[in-house]
Amino acid sequence: MTVLVINAGSSSLKFQLFDMDTHEVKAKGLCERIGIDGRYKYTAAGRDAIVNDYEMKSHSDAIRLLIDLLTDKETGVIASLEEIDAVGHRVLSAGEKISESVIVDQRVKDIIRECIPIGPLHNPANLMGIEACEEVMPGVPQVAVFDTAFHQTMPPEAYLYAIPYEYYEKYMVRRYGFHGTSHRYVSGEALKILGNPNAKVVTCHLGNGSSIAAVDAGKCVDTSMGLTPLEGLPMGTRSGSIDPAIVSFIAENEGLTATEVVNILNKKSGVLGVTGVSSDFRDIDAAVEAGNERAKIALKMFNRSIEKYIGGYACIMGGLDAIVFTAGIGENNSVMRREICDDIAFLGVKIDPEKNAHPGKDCVVSAADSKVKVLVIPTNEELVIAMDTAALVAKN
Repeated sequence: MTVLVINAGSSSLKFQLFDMDTHEVKAKGLCERIGIDGRYKYTAAGRDAIVNDYEMKSHSDAIRLLIDLLTDKETGVIASLEEIDAVGHRVLSAGEKISESVIVDQRVKDIIRECIPIGPLHNPANLMGIEACEEVMPGVPQVAVFDTAFHQTMPPEAYLYAIPYEYYEKYMVRRYGFHGTSHRYVSGEALKILGNPNAKVVTCHLGNGSSIAAVDAGKCVDTSMGLTPLEGLPMGTRSGSIDPAIVSFIAENEGLTATEVVNILNKKSGVLGVTGVSSDFRDIDAAVEAGNERAKIALKMFNRSIEKYIGGYACIMGGLDAIVFTAGIGENNSVMRREICDDIAFLGVKIDPEKNAHPGKDCVVSAADSKVKVLVIPTNEELVIAMDTAALVAKN
Protein backbone atom coordinates (compact mmCIF):
# COMPACT_ATOMS: atom_id res chain seq x y z
CA MET A 1 0.00 0.00 0.00
CA THR A 2 1.18 3.53 -0.82
CA VAL A 3 0.10 6.28 1.59
CA LEU A 4 0.52 10.03 1.19
CA VAL A 5 0.81 11.92 4.49
CA ILE A 6 -0.21 15.58 4.54
CA ASN A 7 0.44 18.18 7.24
CA ALA A 8 -1.25 21.40 6.14
CA GLY A 9 -0.51 24.78 7.73
CA SER A 10 -2.17 28.11 7.00
CA SER A 11 0.31 28.91 4.22
CA SER A 12 2.30 25.67 3.98
CA LEU A 13 1.90 22.00 3.19
CA LYS A 14 4.35 19.25 4.19
CA PHE A 15 4.09 15.81 2.65
CA GLN A 16 5.67 12.36 2.66
CA LEU A 17 4.90 9.39 0.45
CA PHE A 18 5.24 6.00 2.20
CA ASP A 19 5.59 2.48 0.87
CA MET A 20 3.78 0.72 3.70
CA ASP A 21 5.25 -2.69 2.87
CA THR A 22 8.69 -1.41 3.90
CA HIS A 23 7.83 1.86 5.72
CA GLU A 24 10.23 3.51 3.26
CA VAL A 25 9.73 7.22 2.52
CA LYS A 26 9.69 7.30 -1.27
CA ALA A 27 9.54 11.11 -1.46
CA LYS A 28 8.92 14.11 0.75
CA GLY A 29 8.59 17.83 0.42
CA LEU A 30 7.34 21.18 1.61
CA CYS A 31 5.22 23.74 -0.21
CA GLU A 32 5.37 27.11 1.53
CA ARG A 33 4.23 30.70 1.11
CA ILE A 34 0.96 29.41 -0.38
CA GLY A 35 -1.15 32.38 -1.44
CA ILE A 36 1.86 34.70 -1.43
CA ASP A 37 4.64 34.02 -3.94
CA GLY A 38 5.17 30.28 -3.44
CA ARG A 39 8.19 28.05 -3.01
CA TYR A 40 8.70 24.31 -2.75
CA LYS A 41 11.35 21.79 -1.72
CA TYR A 42 11.06 18.24 -2.99
CA THR A 43 13.27 15.21 -2.35
CA ALA A 44 12.85 11.75 -3.86
CA ALA A 45 14.67 8.85 -2.20
CA GLY A 46 18.29 8.69 -3.31
CA ARG A 47 18.18 11.95 -5.25
CA ASP A 48 19.24 15.53 -4.63
CA ALA A 49 16.65 17.96 -3.31
CA ILE A 50 14.88 20.26 -5.75
CA VAL A 51 14.11 23.80 -4.53
CA ASN A 52 12.15 26.19 -6.74
CA ASP A 53 9.80 29.15 -6.68
CA TYR A 54 6.31 28.23 -7.82
CA GLU A 55 3.11 30.25 -7.55
CA MET A 56 0.46 28.47 -5.48
CA LYS A 57 -2.73 30.45 -4.97
CA SER A 58 -4.33 27.76 -2.80
CA HIS A 59 -3.74 24.44 -1.07
CA SER A 60 -5.36 22.77 -4.08
CA ASP A 61 -2.58 24.23 -6.24
CA ALA A 62 -0.02 22.81 -3.79
CA ILE A 63 -1.64 19.35 -3.95
CA ARG A 64 -1.61 19.47 -7.77
CA LEU A 65 2.06 20.46 -7.69
CA LEU A 66 3.05 17.58 -5.40
CA ILE A 67 1.10 15.12 -7.58
CA ASP A 68 2.96 16.43 -10.65
CA LEU A 69 6.29 16.05 -8.84
CA LEU A 70 5.47 12.53 -7.66
CA THR A 71 4.39 11.36 -11.13
CA ASP A 72 6.78 13.30 -13.40
CA LYS A 73 9.15 11.16 -15.52
CA GLU A 74 12.23 12.95 -14.14
CA THR A 75 11.27 13.68 -10.52
CA GLY A 76 8.59 11.09 -9.86
CA VAL A 77 8.52 7.91 -7.82
CA ILE A 78 5.11 6.62 -8.98
CA ALA A 79 3.68 6.21 -12.47
CA SER A 80 0.29 7.81 -11.80
CA LEU A 81 -2.07 9.21 -9.19
CA GLU A 82 -3.86 5.84 -9.11
CA GLU A 83 -0.89 4.36 -7.20
CA ILE A 84 -1.76 6.44 -4.11
CA ASP A 85 -4.07 4.21 -2.09
CA ALA A 86 -4.93 6.66 0.71
CA VAL A 87 -4.07 10.03 2.25
CA GLY A 88 -3.45 10.55 5.95
CA HIS A 89 -3.86 14.04 7.42
CA ARG A 90 -2.49 15.46 10.64
CA VAL A 91 -5.38 17.33 12.29
CA LEU A 92 -5.02 19.34 15.47
CA SER A 93 -8.25 18.81 17.37
CA ALA A 94 -11.61 17.08 17.42
CA GLY A 95 -12.28 18.01 21.04
CA GLU A 96 -13.92 15.14 22.92
CA LYS A 97 -15.92 14.04 19.91
CA ILE A 98 -13.30 11.79 18.28
CA SER A 99 -10.73 9.86 20.30
CA GLU A 100 -9.02 7.88 17.54
CA SER A 101 -7.99 8.13 13.91
CA VAL A 102 -10.95 8.00 11.48
CA ILE A 103 -11.76 7.88 7.79
CA VAL A 104 -12.95 11.34 6.78
CA ASP A 105 -16.60 11.84 5.91
CA GLN A 106 -18.88 14.87 6.18
CA ARG A 107 -19.44 14.29 9.91
CA VAL A 108 -15.69 14.31 10.57
CA LYS A 109 -15.24 17.52 8.57
CA ASP A 110 -18.11 19.13 10.47
CA ILE A 111 -16.45 18.21 13.79
CA ILE A 112 -13.10 19.64 12.66
CA ARG A 113 -14.92 22.83 11.71
CA GLU A 114 -16.80 22.95 15.03
CA CYS A 115 -13.45 22.70 16.88
CA ILE A 116 -11.88 25.70 15.13
CA PRO A 117 -12.31 27.80 18.34
CA ILE A 118 -10.05 25.25 20.11
CA GLY A 119 -7.46 25.24 17.32
CA PRO A 120 -7.92 28.55 15.46
CA LEU A 121 -4.45 28.47 13.87
CA HIS A 122 -4.41 24.81 12.82
CA ASN A 123 -7.91 23.34 12.31
CA PRO A 124 -8.83 25.64 9.39
CA ALA A 125 -5.58 24.77 7.60
CA ASN A 126 -6.00 21.04 8.30
CA LEU A 127 -9.51 21.20 6.84
CA MET A 128 -8.20 23.04 3.78
CA GLY A 129 -5.68 20.23 3.25
CA ILE A 130 -8.41 17.57 3.41
CA GLU A 131 -10.75 19.43 1.06
CA ALA A 132 -7.92 20.16 -1.38
CA CYS A 133 -7.08 16.44 -1.55
CA GLU A 134 -10.74 15.57 -2.03
CA GLU A 135 -10.87 18.03 -4.94
CA VAL A 136 -7.68 16.83 -6.62
CA MET A 137 -7.97 13.11 -5.72
CA PRO A 138 -11.68 12.28 -5.72
CA GLY A 139 -12.45 8.79 -4.47
CA VAL A 140 -9.13 8.31 -2.67
CA PRO A 141 -9.77 7.54 1.04
CA GLN A 142 -8.79 10.35 3.42
CA VAL A 143 -7.91 9.65 7.06
CA ALA A 144 -7.70 12.18 9.91
CA VAL A 145 -5.18 11.54 12.69
CA PHE A 146 -5.75 13.91 15.62
CA ASP A 147 -3.09 15.54 17.80
CA THR A 148 -5.47 15.38 20.75
CA ALA A 149 -6.46 11.70 20.49
CA PHE A 150 -3.60 10.20 22.55
CA HIS A 151 -4.49 12.41 25.51
CA GLN A 152 -8.12 11.26 25.70
CA THR A 153 -7.12 8.69 28.34
CA MET A 154 -6.49 11.42 30.92
CA PRO A 155 -8.75 11.19 34.00
CA PRO A 156 -11.11 14.09 34.85
CA GLU A 157 -8.82 15.36 37.60
CA ALA A 158 -6.17 15.92 34.93
CA TYR A 159 -8.27 17.44 32.16
CA LEU A 160 -10.76 19.60 34.08
CA TYR A 161 -10.04 23.20 35.09
CA ALA A 162 -11.08 24.61 38.48
CA ILE A 163 -13.63 26.95 36.96
CA PRO A 164 -17.46 26.74 37.07
CA TYR A 165 -18.39 23.28 35.79
CA GLU A 166 -21.05 24.77 33.54
CA TYR A 167 -18.29 26.01 31.17
CA TYR A 168 -17.21 22.44 30.64
CA GLU A 169 -20.80 21.33 30.11
CA LYS A 170 -21.69 24.21 27.77
CA TYR A 171 -18.44 24.83 25.89
CA MET A 172 -16.24 21.78 26.63
CA VAL A 173 -13.61 23.99 28.25
CA ARG A 174 -10.99 21.46 29.40
CA ARG A 175 -7.41 20.35 28.84
CA TYR A 176 -7.02 18.53 25.53
CA GLY A 177 -3.26 18.40 25.05
CA PHE A 178 -1.42 18.40 21.73
CA HIS A 179 1.58 16.76 19.99
CA GLY A 180 -0.27 13.55 20.79
CA THR A 181 1.01 11.65 17.75
CA SER A 182 4.60 12.41 18.80
CA HIS A 183 4.03 11.49 22.46
CA ARG A 184 2.31 8.28 21.37
CA TYR A 185 5.17 7.29 19.06
CA VAL A 186 8.12 8.00 21.36
CA SER A 187 6.44 6.55 24.47
CA GLY A 188 5.70 3.37 22.52
CA GLU A 189 9.31 3.15 21.37
CA ALA A 190 10.47 3.76 24.95
CA LEU A 191 8.43 0.83 26.26
CA LYS A 192 10.06 -1.42 23.65
CA ILE A 193 13.57 -0.24 24.61
CA LEU A 194 12.82 -0.67 28.31
CA GLY A 195 11.24 -4.07 27.75
CA ASN A 196 8.52 -3.07 30.20
CA PRO A 197 4.96 -2.41 28.97
CA ASN A 198 4.02 -1.03 32.40
CA ALA A 199 6.81 1.56 32.62
CA LYS A 200 6.16 5.08 33.90
CA VAL A 201 7.53 7.50 31.29
CA VAL A 202 7.70 11.27 30.90
CA THR A 203 7.93 12.32 27.25
CA CYS A 204 9.39 15.75 26.45
CA HIS A 205 8.52 17.04 22.98
CA LEU A 206 10.75 20.10 22.83
CA GLY A 207 10.77 22.35 19.79
CA ASN A 208 9.48 25.78 18.81
CA GLY A 209 6.25 24.39 20.22
CA SER A 210 6.85 22.21 23.29
CA SER A 211 4.81 19.91 25.49
CA ILE A 212 5.35 17.21 28.10
CA ALA A 213 3.23 14.14 28.84
CA ALA A 214 3.01 11.64 31.67
CA VAL A 215 2.55 8.17 30.17
CA ASP A 216 1.77 5.30 32.54
CA ALA A 217 1.78 1.81 30.94
CA GLY A 218 1.32 3.33 27.50
CA LYS A 219 -1.58 5.60 28.42
CA CYS A 220 -1.43 9.37 28.83
CA VAL A 221 -2.45 10.43 32.33
CA ASP A 222 -1.49 14.11 32.12
CA THR A 223 0.00 16.63 29.70
CA SER A 224 1.20 20.22 29.77
CA MET A 225 -0.76 21.86 26.93
CA GLY A 226 -4.38 22.67 27.65
CA LEU A 227 -7.53 23.90 25.93
CA THR A 228 -5.15 25.33 23.34
CA PRO A 229 -1.41 24.88 22.68
CA LEU A 230 -0.76 28.10 24.64
CA GLU A 231 -0.67 26.43 28.06
CA GLY A 232 2.39 24.75 29.54
CA LEU A 233 6.04 25.45 28.83
CA PRO A 234 7.34 28.81 27.57
CA MET A 235 8.02 28.17 23.87
CA GLY A 236 9.39 29.94 20.82
CA THR A 237 6.67 32.59 20.69
CA ARG A 238 4.10 31.26 23.21
CA SER A 239 4.11 32.40 26.83
CA GLY A 240 3.11 29.06 28.31
CA SER A 241 1.24 29.06 31.62
CA ILE A 242 0.83 32.49 33.23
CA ASP A 243 -1.44 34.18 35.77
CA PRO A 244 -4.73 34.61 33.83
CA ALA A 245 -5.17 38.09 35.33
CA ILE A 246 -2.22 39.23 33.22
CA VAL A 247 -4.54 39.27 30.20
CA SER A 248 -6.91 41.89 31.63
CA PHE A 249 -4.03 43.79 33.27
CA ILE A 250 -2.20 44.28 29.96
CA ALA A 251 -5.45 44.93 28.09
CA GLU A 252 -6.44 47.73 30.47
CA ASN A 253 -2.99 49.34 30.59
CA GLU A 254 -2.25 49.07 26.86
CA GLY A 255 -5.74 49.79 25.55
CA LEU A 256 -6.01 46.37 23.92
CA THR A 257 -8.76 43.78 23.66
CA ALA A 258 -8.44 40.40 25.35
CA THR A 259 -8.14 38.82 21.89
CA GLU A 260 -5.24 41.12 21.03
CA VAL A 261 -3.45 40.23 24.26
CA VAL A 262 -3.92 36.49 23.64
CA ASN A 263 -2.46 37.04 20.17
CA ILE A 264 0.61 38.59 21.83
CA LEU A 265 0.84 35.61 24.20
CA ASN A 266 0.72 33.26 21.20
CA LYS A 267 2.95 35.06 18.71
CA LYS A 268 5.19 37.56 20.51
CA SER A 269 5.98 35.93 23.84
CA GLY A 270 8.00 32.89 24.95
CA VAL A 271 11.76 33.11 24.43
CA LEU A 272 11.17 35.72 21.72
CA GLY A 273 9.37 37.96 24.19
CA VAL A 274 11.89 37.52 26.99
CA THR A 275 15.03 37.89 24.87
CA GLY A 276 13.89 40.26 22.14
CA VAL A 277 16.31 38.27 19.95
CA SER A 278 14.50 35.39 18.25
CA SER A 279 12.02 32.55 18.64
CA ASP A 280 14.65 30.09 17.36
CA PHE A 281 16.49 28.40 20.23
CA ARG A 282 19.64 28.17 18.11
CA ASP A 283 19.72 31.97 17.98
CA ILE A 284 19.13 32.08 21.73
CA ASP A 285 22.10 29.74 22.29
CA ALA A 286 24.27 32.06 20.17
CA ALA A 287 23.06 35.05 22.17
CA VAL A 288 23.98 33.26 25.41
CA GLU A 289 27.48 32.64 24.03
CA ALA A 290 27.69 36.35 23.25
CA GLY A 291 26.85 37.19 26.88
CA ASN A 292 23.20 38.22 26.45
CA GLU A 293 21.74 38.11 29.98
CA ARG A 294 18.11 37.99 28.89
CA ALA A 295 18.90 35.02 26.68
CA LYS A 296 20.45 33.25 29.67
CA ILE A 297 17.32 33.94 31.72
CA ALA A 298 15.04 32.68 28.93
CA LEU A 299 16.85 29.34 28.74
CA LYS A 300 16.80 28.97 32.51
CA MET A 301 13.05 29.63 32.48
CA PHE A 302 12.59 26.97 29.81
CA ASN A 303 14.68 24.39 31.67
CA ARG A 304 13.02 25.12 35.01
CA SER A 305 9.57 24.67 33.53
CA ILE A 306 10.55 21.28 32.06
CA GLU A 307 12.01 20.19 35.40
CA LYS A 308 8.83 21.16 37.25
CA TYR A 309 6.71 19.05 34.91
CA ILE A 310 9.02 16.03 35.13
CA GLY A 311 9.03 16.17 38.92
CA GLY A 312 5.30 16.71 39.12
CA TYR A 313 4.51 13.88 36.75
CA ALA A 314 6.81 11.50 38.62
CA CYS A 315 4.75 12.33 41.71
CA ILE A 316 1.43 11.80 39.91
CA MET A 317 2.51 8.42 38.51
CA GLY A 318 4.07 7.31 41.79
CA GLY A 319 7.49 6.81 40.23
CA LEU A 320 9.53 7.29 37.11
CA ASP A 321 11.24 4.71 34.91
CA ALA A 322 12.33 6.86 31.97
CA ILE A 323 12.50 10.36 30.52
CA VAL A 324 12.31 10.73 26.74
CA PHE A 325 13.61 13.76 24.85
CA THR A 326 12.35 14.30 21.31
CA ALA A 327 11.68 16.92 18.58
CA GLY A 328 14.07 19.58 17.35
CA ILE A 329 15.47 20.77 20.67
CA GLY A 330 14.98 17.54 22.59
CA GLU A 331 16.85 15.49 19.98
CA ASN A 332 19.64 17.94 19.15
CA ASN A 333 20.48 20.05 22.22
CA SER A 334 22.78 17.88 24.34
CA VAL A 335 23.68 20.78 26.65
CA MET A 336 20.06 21.37 27.58
CA ARG A 337 19.50 17.66 28.21
CA ARG A 338 22.54 17.52 30.49
CA GLU A 339 21.54 20.64 32.44
CA ILE A 340 17.99 19.38 32.99
CA CYS A 341 19.14 15.93 34.08
CA ASP A 342 21.76 17.39 36.44
CA ASP A 343 19.09 19.55 38.07
CA ILE A 344 16.80 16.57 38.74
CA ALA A 345 19.54 14.19 39.84
CA PHE A 346 17.72 13.72 43.16
CA LEU A 347 15.12 11.64 41.26
CA GLY A 348 17.83 9.11 40.48
CA VAL A 349 18.67 10.58 37.07
CA LYS A 350 22.31 10.34 35.97
CA ILE A 351 23.40 11.25 32.47
CA ASP A 352 26.35 9.72 30.63
CA PRO A 353 28.24 12.70 29.13
CA GLU A 354 29.66 10.75 26.19
CA LYS A 355 26.39 9.02 25.28
CA ASN A 356 24.50 12.29 25.68
CA ALA A 357 26.87 14.07 23.32
CA HIS A 358 26.54 11.28 20.72
CA PRO A 359 23.25 9.39 21.15
CA GLY A 360 23.56 5.93 19.61
CA LYS A 361 20.97 3.77 17.92
CA ASP A 362 19.88 2.35 21.27
CA CYS A 363 18.79 5.90 22.23
CA VAL A 364 19.93 5.52 25.88
CA VAL A 365 22.01 8.48 27.11
CA SER A 366 21.83 7.81 30.86
CA ALA A 367 24.64 6.27 32.88
CA ALA A 368 24.61 2.54 33.59
CA ASP A 369 23.84 3.17 37.27
CA SER A 370 21.08 5.72 36.64
CA LYS A 371 17.85 4.67 38.38
CA VAL A 372 15.88 6.48 35.68
CA LYS A 373 16.65 5.81 32.02
CA VAL A 374 17.15 8.87 29.82
CA LEU A 375 16.34 8.30 26.15
CA VAL A 376 16.70 10.38 23.01
CA ILE A 377 14.16 9.11 20.48
CA PRO A 378 13.66 10.93 17.16
CA THR A 379 9.95 11.43 16.70
CA ASN A 380 8.19 10.14 13.61
CA GLU A 381 4.67 11.53 13.55
CA GLU A 382 4.38 10.98 9.80
CA LEU A 383 4.98 7.24 10.15
CA VAL A 384 2.28 6.99 12.84
CA ILE A 385 -0.16 8.83 10.55
CA ALA A 386 0.75 6.53 7.65
CA MET A 387 0.34 3.38 9.78
CA ASP A 388 -3.05 4.49 11.14
CA THR A 389 -4.18 5.38 7.61
CA ALA A 390 -3.11 2.05 6.15
CA ALA A 391 -4.77 0.09 8.97
CA LEU A 392 -8.08 1.92 8.65
CA VAL A 393 -8.23 1.68 4.88
CA ALA A 394 -7.38 -2.04 5.00
CA LYS A 395 -10.36 -2.64 7.31
CA ASN A 396 -12.85 -0.85 5.05
